Amino acid sequence: MENKTIPIILQNFVTESGASYHAINLSYELFGLPLHTAPIVLVNHALTGNAQVTGENGWWNDLIGDTKTIDTAKYTILAFNVPGNGYNGNSIENHADFTARDIARIFIEGIEFLKINQLYAIIGGSVGGGIAWEIVALEPQITKHLIPIASDWKATDWLIANCYLQEQILNNSSKPIEDARIHAMLCYRSPDSFKEKFQRTKNEELAIFNVESWLGHHGEKLQKRYQISSYKLMNQLLKTIDITRNTADFKTLLSKTTADIHIIGINSDLFFTAKENQETYQELKKFKENVSYNEINSVHGHDAFLIEYKQLDNLLASIF
Repeated sequence: MENKTIPIILQNFVTESGASYHAINLSYELFGLPLHTAPIVLVNHALTGNAQVTGENGWWNDLIGDTKTIDTAKYTILAFNVPGNGYNGNSIENHADFTARDIARIFIEGIEFLKINQLYAIIGGSVGGGIAWEIVALEPQITKHLIPIASDWKATDWLIANCYLQEQILNNSSKPIEDARIHAMLCYRSPDSFKEKFQRTKNEELAIFNVESWLGHHGEKLQKRYQISSYKLMNQLLKTIDITRNTADFKTLLSKTTADIHIIGINSDLFFTAKENQETYQELKKFKENVSYNEINSVHGHDAFLIEYKQLDNLLASIF
């Protein structure tokens, strides 16, 4: 099925904080088999991503596609753009109006608009996984499988602290996107990943370390394609992941779902640590049988969910 970005205009949306929006522009893309002819997999994108999960510019091509783990010859793949992610010029200026739960509510409205009764799976990495947790907490029967990767149901103090620093950089730097990205890369990778990649080598032409050159390159690259309003919004969503905020406790919320929950952590993740994922799994096991925890072993830290495709394929093969 040929994919294209399709708009949905949601009317009169009120955020958790009470901000009213006359219209929310929610756009989506479909891949694989036509809608309502096959099991539907919702894929949530990460901080600088978008709905192009597979195809020419697909950011998860190694996982999603013809004969891939999530096979476009067997499934319908649905991906929403987070409103304000900057894709197709879509922006939201008042980023503080929104939480991860608001985006989950918006996605649920999109699912209802498309007349989808139940998804086969919701999968997402990083903030996309956090939004997946929020969706299931709001609509316990919406999916058969929940697959949060390199994520968790809440932002920890460590994660909130890093988001706070990101916000300070975005508000105060003379090169906000570049500098924020440089800091973020230190969270997305690990010390061992840097050591393996650079070995303290230097760029003789620039007379700087190669790690400095690489970080500068990533900052400049993002600056060319990303809006500061989008960065501020997505950082805000990352900080506000918490399915229990102003609602019920963890057990009350998750005991309502019959979905199989497949938690995938990364042993070297500095952002959503494996320890936090393991603790979530242990809590779930106390009242839920159909839950599993698996781990990607990698030196590459948080970004391993975008790098270690063979391991991810092995962990997901039985589900898909």
